[in-house]
Amino acid sequence: MTHIKLPDTSTPIITLLGPTASGKTKLAVALAERFDGEILSADSRQVYRGMDIGTGKDLEEYGQVPHHLIDIVDPGYEYNLFEFVKDFTRQYQIIRQHQHLPFLVGGTGMYLDAILNRYELSIAKTSTDERINLEALTTPALYKELIRLAPQQHNSTDTLDRNRLIRAIEIARSQKSRQATLELPPLKMLTLGIAMPREKTRQRITQRLKARLKEGMLEEVQALYDQGLSWEQLDFYGLEYRFIAQHLKGELSFNDMFQKLNSAIHQFAKQQDKWFRKIERKGHPITWLEPDDSMIQQAETHISQFLASFADN
Repeated sequence: MTHIKLPDTSTPIITLLGPTASGKTKLAVALAERFDGEILSADSRQVYRGMDIGTGKDLEEYGQVPHHLIDIVDPGYEYNLFEFVKDFTRQYQIIRQHQHLPFLVGGTGMYLDAILNRYELSIAKTSTDERINLEALTTPALYKELIRLAPQQHNSTDTLDRNRLIRAIEIARSQKSRQATLELPPLKMLTLGIAMPREKTRQRITQRLKARLKEGMLEEVQALYDQGLSWEQLDFYGLEYRFIAQHLKGELSFNDMFQKLNSAIHQFAKQQDKWFRKIERKGHPITWLEPDDSMIQQAETHISQFLASFADN
């Protein structure tokens, strides 16, 4: 383990991103062990307790490395971007108080983008009259209003459900009026990305999906339903829960479920890559690592150089 004494006023953070099934967690744990770090998850689904196999938590991989923003809310609760940024800020400050190095790790593009490009977020203050007026609108009218307020939607599920549409409109309106803004602390960032070739990503996705089905992913979804989550709620917790729910309801055979889910995850990985490129286009540089036997050494070299800039100040 390498521990570099950083000034109390330093604000370093290492971000590690990459497509699903690229091995982010394994690499992050190795680097956190090497540099006396703690991991902050940037995954919009791993915040939910009891959603383990379907969200790919792989908790056993963390070993003794402290990790945060995993298993912090119960299924059924609608965790959102504002809460993520708030929770991230609090945990980041605690990690720095420990004099440890924070590692932000994940594949949820919107969460990563919010930190790396410093979104200014607002609390949506809801008035009763406003909510009544919105609930009186048709779903197409709600969708039209949301697109008017926020043409570039980060989360497509907001456009599929009336309650989410209404909440998204309330958030968009509050951002327009700049109510109760939340600001990130100053950060000096090094962002590393795993440049996994697309065909290799496809292979790893299929292999991992087969493994997770054997590990009990069907049973996990059934257990969540038995605990009180509706099929409709499960649909919004991601691809695995959506397609497995359709299978458990008898709408898809096992083989059809597997094929459709596998294809959908492949498509999701492409969308992740678009998010990462979007982050770069906004002016935030990403240092891409070649996913070979030297990947850990590549990352260690970049991190050592990054930390040296603090030690020299």
